[in-house]
Amino acid sequence: MTVEQKTSLAAVVTIDQETMHGIPCFAGTRIPVQTLIDFLETGESIDDFLAVYPYIPRQQILAFLELSRDITIDQLTCAS
Repeated sequence: MTVEQKTSLAAVVTIDQETMHGIPCFAGTRIPVQTLIDFLETGESIDDFLAVYPYIPRQQILAFLELSRDITIDQLTCAS
């Protein structure tokens, strides 16, 4: 993971032992990012997620997905 990716990710996701025992959560919330992944895996949409968690900005969700994609591609490239 690049320094730029770490910096960008820190604005989107927080990991704090005092919040949800260190589970990665959307910054400023106690909502685990795994909850979004679970929504998407079951065929629900970002709009469905936002209907349940309207206080998480859409841009924060999109930034998480974009960073996740980029980090995954970087890791796969390094592994090959």
